Amino acid sequence: MKLGYNEIMIVSMYFNDINDFINLEIGIKRFQGNMERFHFNPIPLNKYSRKLFTNIETFHIYNKNDKIFNDGRIIKQVIWYLVNYSKYLQEKEQGNICKNIEYTEEDRKSYGNTIPPEVKSVGDYCFYNCDELTTINIPSSISKIGNGCFNECSSLKSINIPTTISKIGYYCFNECLSLTSINIPTTINEIGNECFNGCISLKSINIPSSVSKIDKDWCFYEYSSLTSMNIDNLQFVSKERIFMNEPVLVSIEIPENLQIINGKNIEKKDINEFIIPSSITKLEHRCFSRCSALKTINIPSSINEIGNECFNECLSLTSITIPTTISKIGNRCFRGCSSIIFINIPTHVSKLGNECFYECSSLKSINIPISINKIGNCCFYGCTTLTSINIPTPISKIEGGCFYECKSLTSINIPTTINEIGDDCFNRCSSLTSINIPSSVSKIGDWCFSYCLSLTSINIPSSITSFGDGCFYECGCEEELKKNERIPRNCFK
Repeated sequence: MKLGYNEIMIVSMYFNDINDFINLEIGIKRFQGNMERFHFNPIPLNKYSRKLFTNIETFHIYNKNDKIFNDGRIIKQVIWYLVNYSKYLQEKEQGNICKNIEYTEEDRKSYGNTIPPEVKSVGDYCFYNCDELTTINIPSSISKIGNGCFNECSSLKSINIPTTISKIGYYCFNECLSLTSINIPTTINEIGNECFNGCISLKSINIPSSVSKIDKDWCFYEYSSLTSMNIDNLQFVSKERIFMNEPVLVSIEIPENLQIINGKNIEKKDINEFIIPSSITKLEHRCFSRCSALKTINIPSSINEIGNECFNECLSLTSITIPTTISKIGNRCFRGCSSIIFINIPTHVSKLGNECFYECSSLKSINIPISINKIGNCCFYGCTTLTSINIPTPISKIEGGCFYECKSLTSINIPTTINEIGDDCFNRCSSLTSINIPSSVSKIGDWCFSYCLSLTSINIPSSITSFGDGCFYECGCEEELKKNERIPRNCFK
């Protein structure tokens, strides 16, 4: 089947670059003149490409910085980038069309509290501190509600969220003191930080199983009067948290006054051991955060992602098995897990996030596979019992604060792939006696080896061209290093 003129014109509407149009006409003779058949520009144009679309009548503006042409037969414009309602009214008077209209706080103050039907999104803080607002109709044309949209609407009593919305942003209903009811549709997949914080009149809420992310712990927490929650896909209730949903396991800290979940009185349990169902594929951020009684957990091979702060401050956690399906361990994942002694990182992991093992004060050893290509800032900060560690060769920089105050660290091997040692990297490693800096290193960060009181041997290769402030301040071999004329005086103060 051969494509005709109309079919190829439809196909070329999805081209992203002028060269695609040119190559089509050069490569297939019978499609010459394709660009001339367009009565609108399917892509942004410049001075050169404008000449190729000779019969444009409607000019489409896709981005705010697009070149605009009013020459030839052009009679109107179609604006695709986001404009506020005031701008839309101006363009409408000139016969132009706006496809993406946002109702902003300035619009609301000018045109009132009723959201016009042409609007596609409600901007950040649009109704902020709108004390006179008691109820509002959000039309089904709305696909987005901005962050803080109804923040501090103290008289707002009820609201219906249309099914066209997929996310409720942070601070959206923060301190809506009179809010007594809200319907969260099954299209919602994310509820932002402090979304219902301070809603002191909200007694009950339903969380649908579609919700796969709830930001942080304060979504319903501070000044909460919630006594009842309905959760479509409840997994488990511990002493500290409510676990819900699949395939993404989500949890929230239990609001202070909450008594009933799914029509039953809460039976809070100390969570010593947690078995994650194989139906779960992701642990959302802060999922087990501050589960202080959790001692052991088995992560099944169905899990492919562990979110940031997932096991943050699990003070009793002594052991954990990370499956080979995990490729990244998120920021602050095991931060403050002060009882973990050993952890094995599987060979598929490529990155350890910032503060990943921050203040894991009982961590004595860790196996870091060669697959790791980045260790984040302050990754082992305050791991006071860590005695030794290997740095894999794919790593090119030891990030700032990485081994800060690792007081028991006696030796470390720096591979020849390292070209930079970050600020405070070995600061206060008081048991470190010697260190070999390879000739690949060109920069030592501020306070890098300061207060390494036991350090008696360190080589300074000629490759180092940048010495950070105080990098050898109060280190054990400070006096010997001062004899090296290559080292600036600011390194010792």
